[in-house]
Amino acid sequence: MKPIVKENVIIEDVRPCIDGGRFYAKGILGDPIEVSADIFRHGHKPIAAVLKYRRETNRHFRTTPFKFLENDRWAASFTPEHTGMHEYAIEAFTPGEEDHTTVFGPPLKVYVEPPIARYGSWYEMWPRSQGTDPGKSATFDDMARRLPDIKAMGFTVLYLPPIHPIGRTNRKGANNHLKAGPGDPGCPFAIGNEAGGHTAIEPGLGTLHDFDRFSAACKAAGFTLALDLVLNCSPDHPYVKKHPEWFFREKDGTIKFAENPPKKYEDVYPLDLYCEDYQDLWREIKRVCVFWIEHGIEIFRIDNPHTKPVAFWEWLISELHKDHGKVLFFAEAFTKPKMMKRLAKVGFSQSYTYFTWRTAKQELTDYITELTSWPLKDYMRGNLFVNTPDILPSILQTGGRPAFMLRATLAATLLPSWGMYNGFELCENRAVPGREEYLDSEKYQYKVWDWERPGNIKEYIGRLNAIRAKQRALQQYTNIRFHQSGHPDLLFYSKLYKNELILVVVNLNPAAAAAGRIDVPIHLISLPENKAYTVRDLLTGAEYRFCGYWNDVRLDPAEAVAHIFLVIPDRH
Repeated sequence: MKPIVKENVIIEDVRPCIDGGRFYAKGILGDPIEVSADIFRHGHKPIAAVLKYRRETNRHFRTTPFKFLENDRWAASFTPEHTGMHEYAIEAFTPGEEDHTTVFGPPLKVYVEPPIARYGSWYEMWPRSQGTDPGKSATFDDMARRLPDIKAMGFTVLYLPPIHPIGRTNRKGANNHLKAGPGDPGCPFAIGNEAGGHTAIEPGLGTLHDFDRFSAACKAAGFTLALDLVLNCSPDHPYVKKHPEWFFREKDGTIKFAENPPKKYEDVYPLDLYCEDYQDLWREIKRVCVFWIEHGIEIFRIDNPHTKPVAFWEWLISELHKDHGKVLFFAEAFTKPKMMKRLAKVGFSQSYTYFTWRTAKQELTDYITELTSWPLKDYMRGNLFVNTPDILPSILQTGGRPAFMLRATLAATLLPSWGMYNGFELCENRAVPGREEYLDSEKYQYKVWDWERPGNIKEYIGRLNAIRAKQRALQQYTNIRFHQSGHPDLLFYSKLYKNELILVVVNLNPAAAAAGRIDVPIHLISLPENKAYTVRDLLTGAEYRFCGYWNDVRLDPAEAVAHIFLVIPDRH
């Protein structure tokens, strides 16, 4: 027989623990890392347990005791003081029998990121369309002149699509036409020409010195700067001549053009990240990232990461985090759920979500609940973009100004990170017939916007972001709760932070009024059910008297698409 190993205490179902410790959980600097586990033993002797934790670079662990919750569930927490990798372990024992301590190990890991990984308002600025001349590209100086307008709307992250030289071979024309005219600038996602590749600047925008000046202006204005990392190469990219072995080949030996079914890209070659010379290729992409980090980029938005090897992203992110721990990666992965989750597990801080197409009450409730509940909450954070240069959802095409307002309200209040692509604030809804693509898209042509166009919702977006900046409840990720409402078009949810209770009611139908009773969760702040209290609509400043749980609301999109109530208890 094997010798007996005394296991006096059992530790199971530890959280957060991603795939048995294969991947690390994610935390936010200054936010408690909540650790829980089932801890129990045979017999009736008492149990004690401690949480051991440290920053990975520290030599010694610190400890804090676990507290019993219920049904053999225990919990403890620690608050990280630095970004970067942390680790924790659990020790449990019967007091007086410490010689037989049970250790749950090896230690599990948590990567702690800056607060922008949880809370931010993203504005996608199309660089060449920020000027006033319809016949040429805007410049970085033109872009800098727009910063006060974007800041006035309350955005905190300024995100740029590629700013590199654009290929000439098979250059796309207006509306994605296969043949470009003499004045067509091409698509910025076809990177590279004689002026350079991924570390060069499209000459129409300016020079690298001009970009540095723009980057400094963004920082001075309080923006975090994000840039697309697009692993596409035009046939004119310097890599094609210098490293032809880095590309996929057709059977006849020619380099293969890119595709992301059902889309095809006749102006782009994809890189083969598993080519024989993959180590040099990977190191080159890391060099590109470091180059832009040194020029002020703090977030990389990765184009189509699901079409590249996941092992590459795991390597790249971990390599960059060794020296640049605050850099974040954002997955543009409109793909299958399991791939989206895997990308989050290997290190992506945030991801696009299916919110862009979720419009009905139950599907919104189910989806947001999934994103903010265990196990996703421990490693995947959604960012609710209302539109992208490629996606003009049908509700925006047909719903008019109220649709833009209600979708912005949902995105800004359901989760703490949301974003929009420029033109949304102008209620731009002209689409290619029968498709979700913008008509006359600036992806393929120069464009001049009238940023004060009548009917815009800039002031409304500014109010939303100002409310988010003030109300801490709207800056949290996992505190959302959905509640009953008496109408199928009224979505009602709350967010609680300490004693700050925010109630959000949104009419999901941009074309018709909706009225019903909402079940206010007054128990969350211990309000008696037979007492009156005040709710202040933070969008308008209007105050209303509610009493108890059930109260009546009505929203007519011709007047208002939503209420964002702050609950104000009576002081006597």
